[in-house]
Order: sequence, then C-alpha cells, then structure tokens
Amino acid sequence: MPSLRELPLRMPEPPPPQDSAVRWDRVGLDRYEVKASGTTVGFIDVVGAVFVVLRGARYDRAVEVLQTLDFATAVQSICPAVTEPQASAGPSRT
Repeated sequence: MPSLRELPLRMPEPPPPQDSAVRWDRVGLDRYEVKASGTTVGFIDVVGAVFVVLRGARYDRAVEVLQTLDFATAVQSICPAVTEPQASAGPSRT
C-alpha cells in the first residue's frame, strides 16, 4: 500500500534537555513514561508510526487522549501547561 510507505520511520526519541520540567523515559520497547516536575503524568505508546497518548499516573488506569504522528504534540497533550509558553497577561496598569 503506497500510503503506508509515506509514514515516518520511528526511532527512539532522544532524551529531553537536563533542565526540562517535562521528562520522558523509555520504559519498554514501544512505551515512554512522561513526567512533569518528577511526577508521572502519562504514557506514550508507539504503535507503528502512531504515538498513542495516555494521561494518568498509572498505566493500567491511564486514559487515551490522543493519537498523533508527532512526538512533541504527544508530550504537549499530556502536560500542556508545562510545555506551552505562558500567555501574556496583557499590559500592566500601574
């Protein structure tokens, strides 16, 4: 099937920067555990070319929230408040 050949190849994701508040560790052949500030917040399963995102501290109780082809999007969907830049509150009134 030609469309299957167009899917990206999956290699293990490199670790995040040491000073990152969001970290992921490969905990299986096809699974990542995602932590925010040292606390487990979710998991990412690699199913073929798709990242299946599960939110929750325990894998057996985590809930699927997204399927995506982009690892950064997968991480951001688990902990958006930590990975998105803070929105400006607007001009200050002094």
